[in-house]
Amino acid sequence: MDSSTRPAAPGQSITVNEISARLERLPWTRYQRGLFLVIATAWLFDSIDLGALTFLLAPISTEFGLTATQAGLVGSATFAGMFVGAVGAGALADRFGRLAVFKYSIIVWGLASVLLALSWDFTSLAGFRFLLGIGMGAEFPVAAALLSEFVPSTKRGRYVALMEGTWPLGFICAGVLSYTLLSTAVGWRGFFVMQAGLAVVALIVRRGLPESPRWLAARGHHVRAQATLEALEHKVERAYGRPLPAPVVATRALTDPATTGLRTLFSGAYRRRTIASWLVWFCLLGGYYGLTTWLGKLLADAGFDVVKSVGYIVLMALWGIPGFLTAAYLIEVVGRKTCLVGFTLCSAAAAFFYGTADGMAELLVAGSFLQFCFFGMFSSIFAFTPELFPTHARAVGMGSSTAAGRLGAIFGPLVVPLVIASSGPAVVFTASAALFVVGSLVVLFALPETRQAVLEDISG
Repeated sequence: MDSSTRPAAPGQSITVNEISARLERLPWTRYQRGLFLVIATAWLFDSIDLGALTFLLAPISTEFGLTATQAGLVGSATFAGMFVGAVGAGALADRFGRLAVFKYSIIVWGLASVLLALSWDFTSLAGFRFLLGIGMGAEFPVAAALLSEFVPSTKRGRYVALMEGTWPLGFICAGVLSYTLLSTAVGWRGFFVMQAGLAVVALIVRRGLPESPRWLAARGHHVRAQATLEALEHKVERAYGRPLPAPVVATRALTDPATTGLRTLFSGAYRRRTIASWLVWFCLLGGYYGLTTWLGKLLADAGFDVVKSVGYIVLMALWGIPGFLTAAYLIEVVGRKTCLVGFTLCSAAAAFFYGTADGMAELLVAGSFLQFCFFGMFSSIFAFTPELFPTHARAVGMGSSTAAGRLGAIFGPLVVPLVIASSGPAVVFTASAALFVVGSLVVLFALPETRQAVLEDISG
């Protein structure tokens, strides 16, 4: 190991600048790709669960004799739990570490899956969905924060965007698994038992994940930060096959944070970013879930019976794959803001034309374009958000932002019936498009560009 990567002298603390320089200069190897795949399992497994509810809610409702209102509340219980999990886990991850919260969240998710398989009535079902939502809501922001603190600035946006892209893959898996299991004696309960098995697999593979050296240094754990960084460098160097390049330590002025956690989000320059991020997430998820939650009913009422077929649903999800791949490429080429604003405005246009489609060909074209834009939009916002906040408040910044989005996910579907009653179904699509436009304007005028910038240069 060269002199630039030797441990700090006894009694000398490793600096955040040194950690940043040593992480930034690491070549991208199969070792980091392995870390990415392990962290991305959080997105994939949670996406499988969220997607499965689309297919399992009908047989569950039949078995328990649920009313339409009760079935809706089961879905809302998931989002309510995700709201609690996102806020709580973000604060805990900034205080006790990314890794601990990331591991315990999958335990909660797995236990809740077992309990769901044993649920006996509407109350138990909704309660266990709420508990599962807590585990799921905890994973999303912590995974994004953890990944963004490992990946160098030249690749950070691309890989966080790719992680979000596991959602359409998870949805497709959910459709295949749901219909495979529903055709057997194990039924929907067997699906949740399978999820518990996935949780065990995830817990095992996450054992090898290192803690974020950036977080360790920010919390004053300099010895652990040094040891973790050295172990990371050793594994990368072994995978690289030759000596690592020397780091170039910047001379940026960094001071110990005067505040931590939620207080940081409303201090100094972060207040504007926090409010803007919350508003963007609320608009994007409110528009998305306000549209998709009622999409099947609205279009079925308009005479499009095809929306009831599994093939049509899977076809729409498939278009999300080129959507997130396109976003993962463009986000490092044109920048976060341009990519996010572009996909969001295109989502608004697609939502409007989807609502005005009056023929099968128009429906398929508009629907495919809508899913393409949706997943490009979400890949962009998940990559962008963790970069807006400092290390000592990154998880709570990401968690509170996604929590604001969960409020939008609850708000959107609840408002739709009122809109339909007063103005008709077509206005629902226009209202969702309007929310997307508002969100894009907030991004454009209230948030900074972060493309290929070192985290410490963005948030200090």
